Amino acid sequence: MTNQSSSKALDSGWGWVIVVASFLCQFLAYGSPMSVGVLYPEWLDTFRQGKGMTAWVGSLVSGIGLIASPICSACVTNFGARPVTVFSGVMVSGGLMLSAFAPNVQFLIFSYGTVVGMGCGLVYAATVTITCQYFDKRRGLALGIITTGTSVGGFICATFQQVLVELYGLEGCLLIMGALTLNIMACGGLMRPLNFPEYFLKQKAALERTTEQKDTHREKPPIKEESVNKNTLSSVEKGLTVSDLLMSSDTKDPLSYEKNFLGSSSLVKTIKNSKHTYSKYIDTTAELLQDRVFVALCMAIFLFDIGAFPPVLFMEDVARSSGHSDGTCLVPLVSIVAIMAGVGKLVLGMLTDLKFVNSLYLYTFTILGSGIALLITPIANNYAALAVLSGVLGFFSGNWSIFPYVTTKIVGMDRLTHAYGILMFFGGFGIVLGPPVVGWIYDCTESYDLAFFFSGSCVLLAGFSLLLAALPCWDKPKKDHPRPDIIYTSNCDKVASVA
Repeated sequence: MTNQSSSKALDSGWGWVIVVASFLCQFLAYGSPMSVGVLYPEWLDTFRQGKGMTAWVGSLVSGIGLIASPICSACVTNFGARPVTVFSGVMVSGGLMLSAFAPNVQFLIFSYGTVVGMGCGLVYAATVTITCQYFDKRRGLALGIITTGTSVGGFICATFQQVLVELYGLEGCLLIMGALTLNIMACGGLMRPLNFPEYFLKQKAALERTTEQKDTHREKPPIKEESVNKNTLSSVEKGLTVSDLLMSSDTKDPLSYEKNFLGSSSLVKTIKNSKHTYSKYIDTTAELLQDRVFVALCMAIFLFDIGAFPPVLFMEDVARSSGHSDGTCLVPLVSIVAIMAGVGKLVLGMLTDLKFVNSLYLYTFTILGSGIALLITPIANNYAALAVLSGVLGFFSGNWSIFPYVTTKIVGMDRLTHAYGILMFFGGFGIVLGPPVVGWIYDCTESYDLAFFFSGSCVLLAGFSLLLAALPCWDKPKKDHPRPDIIYTSNCDKVASVA
């Protein structure tokens, strides 16, 4: 599309079709992973493995997409959102269907944890990127709508998977969920690109260069018969074309050495430019790691994900192990966590837009609140108390919606993308390591009490370390060289550029 037609398409009618399609893609892709806590007890009963080993399945499906986010973004940049979405639909659906025939937990770690997790990462990168391309003035609203698809999917699919397991068993549940997620491919067909991807542009440029070279060969004057020696005539008799003769004569031309030298010099120049890019990346990373608050934020997101993510996976098993799940509950605890996470995203996002609210302190408050709720969880003596604590944990886990704002406040808009990638790397490792560690603690103690005390302590440590690092008293000795103030705005257009 031309630039004029692309500008007219912004915030237009087809953009809202993209929003609906992206919402459905995230709903279908993240429905089962967000409600994996329903499947976790079934896998424990089926394979009779330890809770720590089985927890790798749920941790990888959520963490591997964050760790591989640079790869997912590169795929969308090179191939476009539509092909990546269609391919991710095949991955998610195939992973779920393969999991139905898993003979052991190790196979589940590959099929459900790795394949489905990577597919979810591709879906997220593609849907967020295509939405940012189609929206300018209402980009924040559009991104808010599509990202709630994960919470809605977790809320609905938790109950749906529970019913499917009761009716058709674990294998039938995974097969049906895999068949439903094939609709991601249909939703991906609606993602009409506004701009051609880089892979298409490279192929087009290569084709144009090939065409130009053919045209230049055709425009060259014919070779005189006098200049053709006997060897050349014999080669013509063997079937060589005139262009082949010209190419062979060019290799004997002294200018060819100059061309080869120029080609080698351009290669050296390319290597130098790449080296400069990598050195600049390393320098920027080193500058970010010298920032006290940014380092504290890296530690906070790592410790928070280690402690706060396990309840999504273990809460149903906690209720069953404690004898509080008597079969009378209509809504699973995982559904409560998912729907309250969606409410938390909206409420915390609106609070961040208020001028008198400091987003960094608000984020710290959500971390401390999650830590306190985790420490209280072992004391809960009935299902209603666990449901309330699940809602609190889900609400505070909605702080992912304000995380880009917090990052912008610390590092500024210019380095947001670079810093956000580093933070997602730490967050992904926290999600991957958290559930197995909690499961291993249960395997050693035969109780979730110490496991949740460990999780709560990690989250509280994350909150207090971030709060301590963010105190303004640390900057008083630096009055001679004050740090420039970062003007914080609630403009979602800038924050959405991290996609």
